[in-house]
Amino acid sequence: MTALPRHVPSSTDLPDVRWLRSSYSTGANNCVETARPKTGRWAGLLAVRDSKDPAGPALLFSPESWAGFTAAIQS
Repeated sequence: MTALPRHVPSSTDLPDVRWLRSSYSTGANNCVETARPKTGRWAGLLAVRDSKDPAGPALLFSPESWAGFTAAIQS
């Protein structure tokens, strides 16, 4: 079995996802957006992209990796 990529070259390669932005965002497009692909080879992962570049690349994380990251920055 081959490993999944850790990113996709363009967020538009993730069809049918709903991108979410933090409620703490100021609307100045200086934040990240997240999405959870439900179908395809990225199902079950968390995608993260730069809100200033919605067609740009997205990083992919396992739910466990993302939970560990957010826990670390909160402490």
